[in-house]
Amino acid sequence: MAVLIAVLILALILGGAGFAVHVLWWIALAVLVLWVLGFFLHGAAGGRRWYGW
Repeated sequence: MAVLIAVLILALILGGAGFAVHVLWWIALAVLVLWVLGFFLHGAAGGRRWYGW
């Protein structure tokens, strides 16, 4: 019985981690799209950068 509970807990942890990683991939993709748009809209060289660093 303890092994079954341990496996269920492990499955819940890994399932939650997998969901979090999936969400982080979508966030990273959105940030990449915004960066590329800002890069091309304001030019690659000279002037003030769009992210203000």
